[in-house]
Amino acid sequence: MSDRKQFRDLVAPEVAREAIASLDLTPEPETVRLADARGRVLAERIDADLDVPGFDRASVDGYAVRGRDTFGADEADPVELNLVGTVHAGAEPDVAVGDGEAVEISTGAVMPDGADAVVMVERTETRSAGSKDTENGASDVVAARTAVAPGDNVMLAGTDVAAGARALGPGTRLTPREIGLLSALGIDEIPVRGRPTVGIVSTGDELVRPGEKLHSERGEIYDVNSYTIAAGVEEAGGEAKLYPHAGDDYEEMERLLLTAAEECDLVLSSGSTSASAVDVIYRVIEERGELLLHGVAVKPGKPMLVGELGTSAYIGLPGYPVSALTIFRTFVAPPIREAAGLPEPETATVSGRMAVRERYGEGRLRLMPAGLVTDADDEMLVYPVDKGSGATTSLVEADGVVAVDPDTEYLDQGETVEVQLFSPDVRAPTLLAVGEDDPALSRLLDRLENPRFLPVGSREGLRRLGGGVPDVAVVAGPVERDVESVDLGGWTREWGLVVPDGNPDGVEGLSDLVDRDLAFLNRGGDAGVRRSLDVALDDLAADRDVERRDLTESIRGFEVGTKGFESPARAVARGEADAGLGLRATAVELGLGFVQVGTESVRVRANPDRAAKAGVEEFASVLGTAADVFEGLAGYDHEQEQN
Repeated sequence: MSDRKQFRDLVAPEVAREAIASLDLTPEPETVRLADARGRVLAERIDADLDVPGFDRASVDGYAVRGRDTFGADEADPVELNLVGTVHAGAEPDVAVGDGEAVEISTGAVMPDGADAVVMVERTETRSAGSKDTENGASDVVAARTAVAPGDNVMLAGTDVAAGARALGPGTRLTPREIGLLSALGIDEIPVRGRPTVGIVSTGDELVRPGEKLHSERGEIYDVNSYTIAAGVEEAGGEAKLYPHAGDDYEEMERLLLTAAEECDLVLSSGSTSASAVDVIYRVIEERGELLLHGVAVKPGKPMLVGELGTSAYIGLPGYPVSALTIFRTFVAPPIREAAGLPEPETATVSGRMAVRERYGEGRLRLMPAGLVTDADDEMLVYPVDKGSGATTSLVEADGVVAVDPDTEYLDQGETVEVQLFSPDVRAPTLLAVGEDDPALSRLLDRLENPRFLPVGSREGLRRLGGGVPDVAVVAGPVERDVESVDLGGWTREWGLVVPDGNPDGVEGLSDLVDRDLAFLNRGGDAGVRRSLDVALDDLAADRDVERRDLTESIRGFEVGTKGFESPARAVARGEADAGLGLRATAVELGLGFVQVGTESVRVRANPDRAAKAGVEEFASVLGTAADVFEGLAGYDHEQEQN
């Protein structure tokens, strides 16, 4: 009576995939150093813990000034300012700018106290004051031939990355782009998904490891599969572990397989899976584990095994190298990638249609950073990404580059372009969202498969939604302009003044900012909460029968706002401001005091042409079932979808 294993009931490939999918290959998360993080996948969201840059810095060479001192200056009638010092990049300023003064400053240098703008050096002239007397003696004079407003030619703290912002989400693969962003944030230890450990055992008396002496007269051949499959495991995101060669001896095969099962998440063997009398590996699995299937209706690769051995998953590959590699790539590599959190690979170049018209015409080859987004029909759209050469996040938001010929004046909307991807693993996000940064939004995005969010503010978010590029815009506060959209729902949040713990200055509301000499840190004009503040100041001005400008000019620090929603609160925590515009949730999170001024609505508005897109529908579903997100944030309340 023969004990050979017969292939009587070959399963369909779909059944084999289902059997493999039922195996647990997922390793535990781990922490790695930044230097070792390339290619790994984030296990959890990383928020920025500091502003990048962490200081207000000059974005051009020129002269740091008080913007109001240059008002009215032009080529015919320049404004003369006393030059009182110099600030270089990498040096702490040792000079301040007073009324009618200027400080020479280099690109990237810290803005000195008192200055709020920079006049480009090309728009100035300098001369020696000669015998001109100043309080400190003779000084040079700078003639500014143009006027600048507060904030001109200045990169404010947090412009690149704002403290508290969602820097990278779980599931992000760390390429050199993301490594650069993490470096800019000063993060050295990274929480990543574990790489599944895959033990590889090759069988067959005829096999010899490369480097050993080969006896062809005995029918020996070099072991190809161990190294080929190990390379495939590493390429798929796993960690390959080679075990000593096993012959066709049952006891030795059993020992090696059980050892590998104790040490690895998945055990792969090659050979000894067919119906030959000496192919006995299936007996080890049947007797010491569970054999889920033996034989798949596929060519090549029919004699595949799938089962469990101890706490490890097991897959047996055919012995022929071509068959083994084919089965590995078709059935085994995908679940290894999934366990490691890696996407399916694809070509490093993709074609798409321009989502917007992009003008150029500088007579030079342009490598345009480009982002990818799909429309409701899953057709690829391409949009330009450009936050400036000094912005690290441009790399994170871009998926590749489009080479624009020197003679090209513009790329028209709908024109087909080729995108050279930064990595073959790059995928278009399942959802492209823009608009108001918000702690609830960060938590909602964590529940989506592969979202991308650009924190451009409510006003800019609406503008971009009207331009047709993003899938959705997140809009907070009163809306000055409207665009055609589909309302997916939203929430409300309490906003007001974040103050030090215990509110030592006894701040009660906006009137204190107007009537008292308190240092205030505002938000930028694109923020929805800034618009809510403006409306509240309109009401206060009406009550006092004055113009709103009369109130804002009395608030110290009102003119220059920050990008990040946490930045004002963090400035208060550091003792750099008496009050900052912010949210109750932020104040509670940072252990600060809070004076409520109002409650504002935050709405998620969808591009009407993308309402049926899978990523948009997924976001709408998550938004409708995320009551726990809002319950966990102070001052938040979940709103229902508007009709």
